[in-house]
Amino acid sequence: MTVDERIVAAKDELPPAERRVAEAVLADPEVVAFGTVAQVASRASTSGPTVVRLAGRLGFGGFADLQDAIRAELGERLRPATVRIRERPVHDAVGRTLAAELENVHATLEAVEPEAFGVAVGLLASRRRSVRLLSGDATHGVAHLLSSSLGQLRAGVELLDGSEVRVARDIAVLTPGDVVVAIDLRRYERWVVAAAAEARRRGAEVVAVTDSALSPLAVGASATFVVTAANPGPFDSHVGTLAMANALVAAVAGRLRASAAARLDRIEAAWQETGALVAE
Repeated sequence: MTVDERIVAAKDELPPAERRVAEAVLADPEVVAFGTVAQVASRASTSGPTVVRLAGRLGFGGFADLQDAIRAELGERLRPATVRIRERPVHDAVGRTLAAELENVHATLEAVEPEAFGVAVGLLASRRRSVRLLSGDATHGVAHLLSSSLGQLRAGVELLDGSEVRVARDIAVLTPGDVVVAIDLRRYERWVVAAAAEARRRGAEVVAVTDSALSPLAVGASATFVVTAANPGPFDSHVGTLAMANALVAAVAGRLRASAAARLDRIEAAWQETGALVAE
């Protein structure tokens, strides 16, 4: 069992201070792998004994054992692309990618909790709420597609990107009850985490699509979906993330069938009138 899996299994039993340490472990595992008890405690705004207690609660003999486990996992999980690309070439890249992507989609969708899915679909289908998509650079393509798809089903959908000035402006005008879908995987972009936190502070409902139940994006989220992103190549896969987005779009389309059909008819008519699409 990985450290992440141990934390998720124990998350409901963690006191607030230990939960902060767990969040620090997931958000910045390097500080545990290469830091001291004091540094981890400082990162989590708690004490050294709390860090040691969490290690014990997770089944480790002490901080050193937790540190060793994270160092081992970092060797595989958090290697940057610049390191992965220099490894021995992948043989049967097509076959290994097929196996990895099938597992990514299966693990991602199998982990969806029906209650959380219902909450997210209800929020995204509520036309009295505006919807904003917030994403890191690596997941921007998925966020763009999700924004475009939802925008064809209902009004009031926008992708938040551009400069920090623009994002701060758009977050500032959110009203309580608006929805922000935050998408990012470890290692999380700091501005995405900060923007999602500010959206929550302003009363927005956050739907998190990320890689851990204790991801900083999941803190305070109305619904969280954990995606699997294994890949035999140097970069994380986003196929599972895309599958999660597709599932949300399908459910929202079903919820808004009548109004969405009328909206799609108008869009299709505009494409036909302008000749925007090349006929077969």
